[in-house]
Amino acid sequence: MNTYKPEGRLISSVQNHEYTSSLPMLERAMDEGKILEATVLLCDSDLSLHVDLGGISGIIAREDALWCREGEVLKDIAVISRVGKPVCFKVTEIRSENGKPVAILSRRLAQLECMRNYLSLLNAGDIIPATVTHMENFGAFVDIGCGISSLLSVDCISVSRISHPSDRLCVGDKIHTVVKSIDRDSGRIFVSMRELLGTWEENAAEFEAGQTVAGIVRSIESYGVFIELAPNLAGLAEIRENTRDTQIAVVGEYVAVYIKSIIPERMKIKLVMIDSYKGNLPPNTLKYFIDTAHTSHIDRWRYSPEGSRKLIESVF
Repeated sequence: MNTYKPEGRLISSVQNHEYTSSLPMLERAMDEGKILEATVLLCDSDLSLHVDLGGISGIIAREDALWCREGEVLKDIAVISRVGKPVCFKVTEIRSENGKPVAILSRRLAQLECMRNYLSLLNAGDIIPATVTHMENFGAFVDIGCGISSLLSVDCISVSRISHPSDRLCVGDKIHTVVKSIDRDSGRIFVSMRELLGTWEENAAEFEAGQTVAGIVRSIESYGVFIELAPNLAGLAEIRENTRDTQIAVVGEYVAVYIKSIIPERMKIKLVMIDSYKGNLPPNTLKYFIDTAHTSHIDRWRYSPEGSRKLIESVF
């Protein structure tokens, strides 16, 4: 039985190595309909992709390089951009060319199977793995299975606002996401991540009034500076007169802040800027507050504390 993971997750597995190590095993993979992975070495003038399968040449023809939804057109850049990256495929034929075996492969069929047997069965609220593939101002595109893309819009990455996905993510990041919505007509899936990064109370519990910590300046307003303490938690620091606050506050830069007070019922954290942050930067890692190894679905997520005047929640 095949598992449908973002591309790059299978390539180092023992099973993938076994099936791509010899001609008999490739023949077995073809008979069993296995989905395998290999790295694309080159794209030739006919836009066919070439991979090395343990000394055996593997070829993915242009028309088999990508599964397209009805009405979509296969663009050359979608094929060319696979060079140097792992791709999934099914072995469709093994033939001899100039006395040497050549494996004919299809990424399109692997993606079609992934869509039919996995992605089409998902529901809003399902928690799934993803890999960041590229970013635009409006969001990050993520691989949610066999190279099939989903959009993670910038406002769904975290509660703390960011101006660009690169403020939080990097291409190649392996992340967890929750299915936000599905267009059943087109099959397009949209995902979110902020529901997995903790509620206001869960994040606020990591801090105490009286602490001085590092934070990232996210925006500067006339009434103060919003400083991120965690991806799902930000506080407000007033700009004090006759201080260095205006010099310290630079969007995207770390600052040292004193936590003046934490007010759950108002969902507010009052901060005082101390100085620009001179220490080693904290690791840029995401902390998930949901055990994704044992939780595969959520129906509802409430960010706001009980009794808060403002309600922020997601219902799936």
